Amino acid sequence: MDRKDVGILAMDIYFPPSCVQQEALEAHDGASKGKYTIGLGQDCMAFCSEVEDVISMSLTVVNSLLKKYKVDPKLIGRLEVGSETVIDKSKSIKTWLMQIFEESGNTDIEGVDSSNACYGGTAALLNCVNWVESNSWDGRYGLVVCTDSAVYAEGPARPTGGAAAIAMLIGPNAPISFESKYRASHMAHVYDFYKPDLASEYPVVDGKLSQTCYLMALDSCYRQFCNKYEKIVGKQFSISDAEYFVFHSPYNKLVQKSFARLCYNDFMRNCSSIDDDAKEKLQPFSNLTGEESYQSRDLEKASQQVAKHLYDIKVQPSTLLPKQIGNMYTASLYAALASVLYNKHDSLDGQRIVMFSYGSGLTSTMFSLRLNNGQHPFSLSNIASVLGVTEKLQSRHETLPEKFIETLKLMEHRYGAKDFETNKDTSLLPPGTFYLTHVDSMYRRFYDQKPVEETAGGKAKCCNGFANGH
Repeated sequence: MDRKDVGILAMDIYFPPSCVQQEALEAHDGASKGKYTIGLGQDCMAFCSEVEDVISMSLTVVNSLLKKYKVDPKLIGRLEVGSETVIDKSKSIKTWLMQIFEESGNTDIEGVDSSNACYGGTAALLNCVNWVESNSWDGRYGLVVCTDSAVYAEGPARPTGGAAAIAMLIGPNAPISFESKYRASHMAHVYDFYKPDLASEYPVVDGKLSQTCYLMALDSCYRQFCNKYEKIVGKQFSISDAEYFVFHSPYNKLVQKSFARLCYNDFMRNCSSIDDDAKEKLQPFSNLTGEESYQSRDLEKASQQVAKHLYDIKVQPSTLLPKQIGNMYTASLYAALASVLYNKHDSLDGQRIVMFSYGSGLTSTMFSLRLNNGQHPFSLSNIASVLGVTEKLQSRHETLPEKFIETLKLMEHRYGAKDFETNKDTSLLPPGTFYLTHVDSMYRRFYDQKPVEETAGGKAKCCNGFANGH
């Protein structure tokens, strides 16, 4: 069995049609003008209404991927879900997704959920790639799903929410393949963001610590990544050796700081990619200790100035979806990758993308992808067309901040609750979308699917041929 170029063959994204503008939220919260838009670098935030959750979003995105790329459900041999949104402490989201494979009779699918803050999706992805590369591989595809709804209690963190689900098909001869030798991780024990209160959906956050941990993990991964590259290739690695850098994006401002940090790293490693002008600007910071460098606002400013021109070329194309949807936790990094594929698909052949994944608590990995145009349906141009980012963003429904807050209040009340029905309002949902109808007295959740089209007989037709709830 040929196992060349193992990686991502196909991709799809789903995000809720309800969103709130960050500018409107600023005004509503009485925040200073620009606090969320310039300060956080965010434009808009998606959120789940009462009929949507991480399970409905993942049912929708998996169903859509299989259909749009015409993949037979029998051909999936491993399915892994990354999520930090706990719906049930013992039942994997993966088990709900098995409904999609029922009709084809495929129950032989390995894998369960991975969870560690925003890193679960990367863990799931690496597991699937490792499976295809291993002796256990049976020749079928792997499928990775990243699904999360990020919500915060009232206060400064609330505008950093978001929601989305992403599905990725994994196999050999992929247009987006893993350069598996170049991979570096940094893992440690920290309390920067965590969810200890099981009665609440909201996390406990130490914002300042979380940002420092993120940059520290980035430094550590980058150093080791460069070392590994240098051992194998025999020459120094710098930011000029990759066309794009894609970062986990809790909010865009941190992405800007992260790329600037890589420039500072290259300066400290004396890379030839740093020109004389940049050296001059960064020289005053060459003797800072690690700890001092994380706290220095002057360094932050100077390195962002130095990085600005390259940021626009190498990072900006990845920021489209994260700025429009918000923090999607496990789906965030892959929505950023989807943004690059969507924006640049016709010029990516032979290029390298370096990815940085971070999950609080703390887990992080930097890894490298190599791109080629691929073969239809698994081609970069088809992936871009299936992603349909512009259409999906344009067909969204902007809600007022009041409505957003009202929805969060209802969800707080319903979190962990039983015996209720949702309003079943699917008017905003695209055809074929799954939605929550009710939770029974034994906490069992039931979903239905919005019809794809009306058939001639007047009976609604669903994508899978099952028109009623499961």
